Amino acid sequence: MTTPKTIAMVAAARPNFMKITALSAAFRNYPGVFTANIIHTGQHYDYYMSKVFFEELKLPQPVAHLDVGSGPHGMQTGRVLERFERYLLDHPPDLVMVVGDVNSTIAAALAAAKLHIPVAHIEAGLRSGDRRMPEELNRLLTDHLADILYTPSPDAEWNLRAEGIPGEKIVFVGNVMVDTLLSSLPQADDSTLLDRLQLTPGEYAVLTMHRPENVDDWHQLRLLAELIDQVCRILPLVFPIHPRSAKNLSSLLSQANWDKIVANTELRLIDPLGYIDFLCLQKNARVVLTDSGGIQEETTVLGIPCLTLRDSTERPITVTHGTNTVVGLNPGRVVDLLGGVSQVKTVTDRPAKWDGRAAERIVRHLMDYFNCRSSEDLATAQRRTSKVTA
Repeated sequence: MTTPKTIAMVAAARPNFMKITALSAAFRNYPGVFTANIIHTGQHYDYYMSKVFFEELKLPQPVAHLDVGSGPHGMQTGRVLERFERYLLDHPPDLVMVVGDVNSTIAAALAAAKLHIPVAHIEAGLRSGDRRMPEELNRLLTDHLADILYTPSPDAEWNLRAEGIPGEKIVFVGNVMVDTLLSSLPQADDSTLLDRLQLTPGEYAVLTMHRPENVDDWHQLRLLAELIDQVCRILPLVFPIHPRSAKNLSSLLSQANWDKIVANTELRLIDPLGYIDFLCLQKNARVVLTDSGGIQEETTVLGIPCLTLRDSTERPITVTHGTNTVVGLNPGRVVDLLGGVSQVKTVTDRPAKWDGRAAERIVRHLMDYFNCRSSEDLATAQRRTSKVTA
């Protein structure tokens, strides 16, 4: 019997944990073929940005924690590169799997590539066209380092081919985040969050905001404060506030503006939520306002109208095939669009291969990549051989 192939799955931030949940479960279905280990870089370390996912989603504990913490982009990327390289030298895997577009993604991919360890990128090929976004640079560089590029949508493959990446490296598998979402819906239906927050399904809006270009800039924060005020005139607004956003809103805005936000009776300013509670919150909202990429995808699957508070999106399929409208941080336009958002949830077909089986497709592809087979496949092959020789 062959030795199982070792996969090092690098996770760093809240969206990563949702994706590796499905992958970890899929690998565990093939214990004699793969050993998949989670390496947590520690880029997100707050309870609701990290640990809660291991508890709620039954993720195996990481085999290593790099403890990089927060910091400027160069510092954080450098720490991951240095510490993950050390891990790889001590525990060389057969393949490194990176997800998404955070600083840990590019750093881990670079460390592996320099050591000639194959790299697979989950969620490859997404492009916003805006190189001012650090995530866009991370996506570009990671894709050009990777040996296998698993794409979530057809537009991602088109982007990669346009950049000259050979077609044999590109595999369209669908969206692994959708795998986790679909499997978690029964838990979300059991959540008591709406009762705790005294919310009525379909009669509130949800806001998330965390990207540096929005929450590190004084002018943008003033627009955000105005947007909150305007939305609250139309609908109660729930704002699970990211630690970065809370810190900057309270420190960069004037005291009067911050006091006005906190005192707004139609605003529920709450701590970040665990995955299950936040899924419940989205599923029952009339509309979601966000600068998150993952939430654009989740609302598309859930059929909830989404207003993206950015000038571009790396997930255009959520606009062309989903419920998403890109509006920028423009309070006036948001208010105009809110007036047209129906209480009846938009019903759409899901994009191709957003069916809950993306992780399984990835694992089956890796079996071909490593030319290995599961016990089930071997048994089937043996039966076929027996029939031929009988």
